[in-house]
Amino acid sequence: MRATDRYAALNRRARHDYLIEDTVEAGLVLHGTEVKSLRKGGASIAESYADEQGGELYLVNANIPEYKASAHFNHQPTRPRKLLLHRKEVNRLLGAIKREGVTVVPLAIYFNERGRAKVELGLAHGKRKADKRQAERDRDWQKSRARLMRARDL
Repeated sequence: MRATDRYAALNRRARHDYLIEDTVEAGLVLHGTEVKSLRKGGASIAESYADEQGGELYLVNANIPEYKASAHFNHQPTRPRKLLLHRKEVNRLLGAIKREGVTVVPLAIYFNERGRAKVELGLAHGKRKADKRQAERDRDWQKSRARLMRARDL
């Protein structure tokens, strides 16, 4: 099994739009048809974020499409989903959000070895346009350098 096979959803824009300082793995409370739909693929977490509701963290705006094969008990595609974390981790994340203006962004939804759905959350600060341009320049330089090194080895 390839590493990309286990991901149900990736947020590729997160690393471009945000400076990720730390990552945390969290469980996810899902209904039955949500699990089937995630395994099938097509989920989107590009516009989602983690937010506090009643002292708990919830994944907001994550779009898990309805499972087409289900006739009745289907789920709402964009409902808030509870994140399962230890109390210390929840307090640390909530404190970071309130004090430092940090955003908690989902980076990926995947299934672990035991078949449980997990979310990789990133504590992120928003990047400015100049930061994004600098990151793009660095990436281009790395590509050019690798190309030059390959040409020199030939």
